[in-house]
Amino acid sequence: MVPEQIMDAALWFPESAEDEPFGPNLLVYRVADRIFALMQPEDGRAMPAHLTLKCEPALALELRGQFGAVIPGYHVNKKHWNSVLLDGTVPDDEIVEMLRHSYERVVSGLRKADRERLLAVLGTDLPPVPDPP
Repeated sequence: MVPEQIMDAALWFPESAEDEPFGPNLLVYRVADRIFALMQPEDGRAMPAHLTLKCEPALALELRGQFGAVIPGYHVNKKHWNSVLLDGTVPDDEIVEMLRHSYERVVSGLRKADRERLLAVLGTDLPPVPDPP
């Protein structure tokens, strides 16, 4: 997936929003003011383009073992976050599923009324993988 596809997929989720609170070139995706994804396009400095997502700790370890491009979260709690290098080695549908899992992890921590509303709207369909620009 290219960064533009990820941006579209992240904004597909109910009540998601994008901002840049940490400065330009680090996109933050939130639901109810809680971060569920951070996306840094290629900038030639720290790392290649990557997506950082919240993840259940046991699944985080499993994904790191399954995909070489999934590493402990970059500059976040490595127990609860993974970073996915956008080098083309992780299938698009896996990235979308990781994005959904991250969104659901954050939503599960919201107050009951918000959680139920968002999960009801989300349903069971995954966001479609958008075509590259």
